[in-house]
Amino acid sequence: MAAHYIRQIDAASIFDAPIATTLEPLEKFFVAEQYHHDYAARNPSQPYIQAVAAPKVEKVRAVHRDMLKERT
Repeated sequence: MAAHYIRQIDAASIFDAPIATTLEPLEKFFVAEQYHHDYAARNPSQPYIQAVAAPKVEKVRAVHRDMLKERT
């Protein structure tokens, strides 16, 4: 899907140069430490969460509500 999208962007000549992002196979996955899990839910008053992350999440919810799973 990502490769297709990159080809579309390149074909449309949206930018002066081709997309520089490369897609590489995932060779190994590392599970994050437990304190990183559900960080935003556990730290809602953290300045980055309030100023950046939460507004982005709310915008996605407002624009793409029909594409999201129900909250649990």
